[in-house]
Amino acid sequence: MAEPGAGPRKAPAYPAASSPGRSANMRAIRRTDTKPELALRQALHRMGYRFRKDHRLDLPQRRVRPDIAFTARKVAVFVDGCFWHACPEHGSKPAVNQTYWNPKLLRNVERDRAADAALELAGWQVVRLWEHVPLDDAVAAVVTALNGSPRDPRADPGRAGPDRR
Repeated sequence: MAEPGAGPRKAPAYPAASSPGRSANMRAIRRTDTKPELALRQALHRMGYRFRKDHRLDLPQRRVRPDIAFTARKVAVFVDGCFWHACPEHGSKPAVNQTYWNPKLLRNVERDRAADAALELAGWQVVRLWEHVPLDDAVAAVVTALNGSPRDPRADPGRAGPDRR
């Protein structure tokens, strides 16, 4: 038990990189503007859709940053990387520093589910896409969500929403 007044608990330290090459690789990983995300944004923009990228939403339950946000229609799009979000099809488990990576990847998945719940509670529609989804399928899922949005006056109320991945 911590002493009273000892202050907040600190997060566990990051493990040391296994090599300088691995360290450089990890520093180069992008949080935003990944290739699949850029391709999806460019395709949607060419179709005439306008949106906000990496837009912070301060919801009552938590802050969320969708990769693509259609604020007027309340549609949030995430393009999840297979490794970082533990894709059941393509996700891999690191062989080194497993005591760090396994809980880290699990926390990422839990954070995704909490963000989805907070968005849906606030009236947003969530579209989650894996990075390996073909571009045409990704665009179709987003367009379906936008056309099925109740805030869209052209919406067809009988239409089903996109498959949530």
